[in-house]
Amino acid sequence: MNSDTPTQQFDVSIVGGGMVGAAIALALSQAGLTVALIEKQAPIDFKADSVPDLRVSSINLASEAWLTKLGAWQLLQTMRLCPYQRLQAFEHPASIVTFNAADVNSSHLGHIVENNLLQLALWQQFNTKVSRCCPASVAAFSQTEDSALLTLDSGEQLTSKLVVAADGGNSQLRQLAGIGTNGWQYQKACLVALVNTPYPQQDVTWQQFTPTGPKAFLPLPGQQASIVWYDDAPRVKQLAALAPAQLSVELLKVFPEQLGKVEVVNSSWFPLARMDANRYFAGRVVLAGDAAHTINPLAGQGVNLGFADAKLLTKLIIGAHQQQRDIGNEELLKTYQRKRKPANLLMMSTMDGFYQLFGNDITPLRKLRQLALTIASRSGALKKLVTHYAVGTK
Repeated sequence: MNSDTPTQQFDVSIVGGGMVGAAIALALSQAGLTVALIEKQAPIDFKADSVPDLRVSSINLASEAWLTKLGAWQLLQTMRLCPYQRLQAFEHPASIVTFNAADVNSSHLGHIVENNLLQLALWQQFNTKVSRCCPASVAAFSQTEDSALLTLDSGEQLTSKLVVAADGGNSQLRQLAGIGTNGWQYQKACLVALVNTPYPQQDVTWQQFTPTGPKAFLPLPGQQASIVWYDDAPRVKQLAALAPAQLSVELLKVFPEQLGKVEVVNSSWFPLARMDANRYFAGRVVLAGDAAHTINPLAGQGVNLGFADAKLLTKLIIGAHQQQRDIGNEELLKTYQRKRKPANLLMMSTMDGFYQLFGNDITPLRKLRQLALTIASRSGALKKLVTHYAVGTK
């Protein structure tokens, strides 16, 4: 690198411009902070006739409200998204527990959105306070007591009071900052398929629990949907290697009849893992989203946890900025860690508990889950409470 290359100064540098990183950049820039956003690949423009992306998320009411405040949700609504009014859980189709939007006095429980479109909507809201370094990646990192320095692969150097690592579960910046992790690989994998359905656009998302893992249906706009199939890793790899027509046959063999005669458009798969960072900050580096935690995606809560991280972190940073305090001070980052780490761990453990309860065919657990579903279906108060947690209002 040329030693004469000037170092650019920002209030905050964010590594990772996906949904969570972009939301943090947008929130901070709207409050007047200068932000550098480092991302390897910018989102592509939306085309109405494009095939829906395989990577989708279930966005709850709490996340939707925050994204609306940021102005990104309104842009997403001009693209493609699908609201759902009902969430169903069952082991056998004859004993379905249904959670309704009406239970929480809402018109819907959430939306199924394509990750790349939500990322695009956030990027389209950026103002001049956001400097996009893209395509770019971090080549080196160092920090002192009062600042952090990023060197990009281009040789460009950026200095800031705080660096946010929002670069995913395999976060390079988390490793450069010396933050370790706890976790494990589940002996399961997840197949995701985009399918054409025989029904008009649906307003329900459902999950069937089976001994080999859950099977889920997420509605998409029009007569399409996202199908999620959890199973042993070798089985999922075998399924993912099938041609769309062959995979369609396999889906119809094992999914409940309410799925209908679907036709697979395309599919992909990924292994399942749980990861929790030992701490959420080190010096002037702070973790958010999947860089801090990855979760069993049983209820599609991963990105909502990431947005909860982003909402609190930006609130604390903006508060310190407005009071002319150091936005990377240790007390601020301790507050963030103290509030988000236990909440994320609780959700991770809850999802693991569901997985163990419903993913095991031994008789005592089978009876226990049957009892749990029966109680849930008959208790209005319990259903309402569970619904509030599902949409992020508790």
